Amino acid sequence: MLALSFPTILLLVHCYAILSQASEFAKRADDFDVFEWIDPLIGSKSGGNVFTGATLPYGMAKAAADVDGENTGGFSTDGSRITGFSAMHDSGTGGNPSLGNFPIFPQLCPEDDLNNCKFPIGARATHYKNDSIQAKPGYFAVTLENGIKADMTVSEHAALFRFDFPTNGTGNGNSVSPLITLDLTDLWQSRQNASISVDVAEESETGRIRGNGTFLPSFGAGSYVMHFCLDLAGGKVKDSGMWANDRAGTEPKELYVTRGFNLFYLQAGGFVRFQGPVDNPISARMGISFISTDQACQNAEREIPGPDFDFDGLVTKAREAWRPKFEPISIETGGVNDSMQVSFWSAIYRTMISPQDYTGENPHWESSEPYFDSFYCVWDMWRVQLPFLTIIDPTVQSKLVRSLLDIYQHRGWLPDCSMSTSKGWTQGGSDADNVLVDAYVKNLTGIDWELAYEAIVNDAENEPLQWSIEGRGGLMSWKRLNYIPYLDYDYLGFGTNSRSISRTLEYSYNDFCLATLAKGLGKDTYTKYLSRAGNWQNLFKVDQESIINGTDSGFTGFFQPKYLNGTWGYQDPIACSPLAGFCSLTSNPSETFESSCWEYMFFVPHDIRRVISLLGGPETFLRRLDFFHTSGLADIGNEPVFLTVYMPHYAGRPGLSAKRAHSYIPSRFNSSHAGLPGNDDSGAMASFTLFTCMGLFPNPGQNVYFIIPPFFEAISITNQLTNKTATIRNVNFDKEYKNIYVQSAKLNGEPYTKNWIGHEFFTEGWTLELVLGDKESEWGTREEDLPPSLSAGGTEVL
Repeated sequence: MLALSFPTILLLVHCYAILSQASEFAKRADDFDVFEWIDPLIGSKSGGNVFTGATLPYGMAKAAADVDGENTGGFSTDGSRITGFSAMHDSGTGGNPSLGNFPIFPQLCPEDDLNNCKFPIGARATHYKNDSIQAKPGYFAVTLENGIKADMTVSEHAALFRFDFPTNGTGNGNSVSPLITLDLTDLWQSRQNASISVDVAEESETGRIRGNGTFLPSFGAGSYVMHFCLDLAGGKVKDSGMWANDRAGTEPKELYVTRGFNLFYLQAGGFVRFQGPVDNPISARMGISFISTDQACQNAEREIPGPDFDFDGLVTKAREAWRPKFEPISIETGGVNDSMQVSFWSAIYRTMISPQDYTGENPHWESSEPYFDSFYCVWDMWRVQLPFLTIIDPTVQSKLVRSLLDIYQHRGWLPDCSMSTSKGWTQGGSDADNVLVDAYVKNLTGIDWELAYEAIVNDAENEPLQWSIEGRGGLMSWKRLNYIPYLDYDYLGFGTNSRSISRTLEYSYNDFCLATLAKGLGKDTYTKYLSRAGNWQNLFKVDQESIINGTDSGFTGFFQPKYLNGTWGYQDPIACSPLAGFCSLTSNPSETFESSCWEYMFFVPHDIRRVISLLGGPETFLRRLDFFHTSGLADIGNEPVFLTVYMPHYAGRPGLSAKRAHSYIPSRFNSSHAGLPGNDDSGAMASFTLFTCMGLFPNPGQNVYFIIPPFFEAISITNQLTNKTATIRNVNFDKEYKNIYVQSAKLNGEPYTKNWIGHEFFTEGWTLELVLGDKESEWGTREEDLPPSLSAGGTEVL
């Protein structure tokens, strides 16, 4: 018998424990069903505006109930009334409701009399049963207070609705005839004109309604045309026809409506009634297209074959489309509560709702390149959501970049915002520039980088006639004065003559990104654009104070507007903050956009070290940052604030970044229906949650991720392109989050002292191990450990 020493026995016991733990984790992984942890209703009220309905990843068809309350995303859990069910939506947007075209609505008309049916939106609106809502990836269901149940699922370009009426199978002899109406409107009621035709024979068991309409984009210029093809089945048809305002008739079978005198809005549409009672649900298949009504019908017929629509099979296909999207990520929870896991997995889901793949549905030009829409807006998306897709779904992110470049080739400009195939409003700089360069520094493949350089140079050098919807305005002053003046004299193009501070800052970063690409491609323009990247300093007013409610904040030095002649203007530093009211493009245009001078003081992503120097050094900078986040000035529900959470990294205090992150998650980002602090903005709020919980937060346009401890014991991500798995693991992790400060770190087993890391972490499949404690340490605090910046210690390198 082999005799073992006591240390050897201890070692074997330790190894056995590790293997047992690994085996148990593997078992949990095998049993893990990600769909049990996804709640599409997070952010479905209190301004989150998320799309809660059925969709595929990046899918064009998005089926949901529409309400008359918080209906920007279609449905809300705010307890308002359902007005219809439609197949097109955007997610998490602000402003006007988007899409929701051609809603259909089921009802049982009193006394089975057509004259008693409710046709206009306000008349037909019906409350839903709160406990009836079911929302899952690829599926949505809700029951109206009158007992009619609606559930729905989708393919890429079509939706399948199923309406189950309360008299089904009751045998009570109720012969009320189920009615399905279609309304020629959208959520915003922006319809300009529309046409409809009903092709339904009485006594038949199927019927088709076709048509189209011209609508206005919810945050853009011009108009768009949407086509639909609705097929109904499930019973014998009793009659069909048209309705206008509050009356309907079986003749005519075709109708055209338009905006009339004083832009009078005629409510109108079509209807089909089935002979009651019906023993089966009534099915409604809606194909949609931006090209033609024929293509809408072809989309539906190809993707959801009839006449016996396989609803359950379509739900299964939707789940099968979603499941691979979550496979690159795995977590070891460390015992954290279930709500944290629900918040995490649901956030991943929301990042892939938009942009939407409209390839083959572009009505403006033909191209072999991908065509994506619902960049709503790049100003929001470039900061976190698109960088997250670069990690989790780089193949799609490459297609998104190619789509942006194809828009440039055919429209002449990169978009800053795009929805419903229309040009959207430009909010700040030419933010697609940042998206392209972020893809470049992270080595995405399949992209024409020379074309990308050409497109960004076009933004930097040429001013479009209408810079409210593309490109940059004020380029004469930008090149001559090196800032955007307050009340600029600009006769080359036209746009909202505001945001002089925020545009100066954003143009500076756009030009930094261009300099990065120029250097990488060996262009001699590198130094020119690098010099422009420092233009932000020209609006820094060193003696500017900030008075809040009559009290001096104690901090001086803020960005301020400057006139053409070089003299200073004035904007209260707290203007456009939560303490003073929101600033938009239209309601109260200001010299900063959607954020205050306080917040924009930290928007110099490429040169925070210079900002620290201008504000008086690290200690003053950190006190100012803390005041900003604790005084009510910071709006964590708006994207420009995200990067400020991680600014302490530049001052050698990464622990403060971790502490600030925990002050917002889960207090402001959680798994409740009101669990988002602002509009999800196509998944921006979701992505802030994800990066923070992962413990690696990006500075997009640069190959930089700030390191804090993940909110789980460990998280692993497999790169789609290299098939290598990166892992970040906490040692001494505790689920109560007492140990949130890094004490030391190892990268691939070797000591690692930098408080940031590059994208190679993901592509090469590295392992980062963080030892945690309950107090700040010296880790990541030395000069050589700080993230790169154009200035170091106040010394200019421009």
